[in-house]
Amino acid sequence: MRTANITRNTLETQVSVSLDLDGSGQAKLASGVPFLDHMLDQIARHGLIDLDVDAKGDLHIDAHHTVEDIGITLGQAFAKAVGDKKGIRRYGHAYVPLDEALSRVVVDLSGRPGLVFDVPFSRGRIGDFDVDLVREFFQGFVNHAGVTLHVDGLRGDNAHHQAETVFKAFGRALRMALERDERLGDVTPSTKGSL
Repeated sequence: MRTANITRNTLETQVSVSLDLDGSGQAKLASGVPFLDHMLDQIARHGLIDLDVDAKGDLHIDAHHTVEDIGITLGQAFAKAVGDKKGIRRYGHAYVPLDEALSRVVVDLSGRPGLVFDVPFSRGRIGDFDVDLVREFFQGFVNHAGVTLHVDGLRGDNAHHQAETVFKAFGRALRMALERDERLGDVTPSTKGSL
């Protein structure tokens, strides 16, 4: 069972994440940040990951701490659930369009945190949501999941569409990387013998 439950409590946020990497894409989301809930739902549905997020944060200041800490906690849960990575594909990629927007996400479940994020958002806010927080979410995730992640917004005029293609592509890339490789058997997908 590739599942995990992680709780992170700080003076700024209280975050609980439960996930099942072999789920059906069901999500129960209460981050306090409606646009983030919409994006987390894309990860769950396109990654076929069951995801439960409950967060309370200092939203009276802004959404930064809450979004970042959800990324951190999700990364911790992911690292725990993925386990020793034996028999998985390890690498995943996806291109996802939405109308005029197109994004590419490539992931390596390498055990090494790294983020390359190049998304030239067409505007600074999507409703009340600061688009800078998209990168903060992914930085928190990769730092604690131990994955290498490349996120490229290839085109787009609508910032909502741009963000949505990123999160959908992320879910689909994770789904590919997490798949079992029958030809590999129960071997770690690395010449080093461990990830």
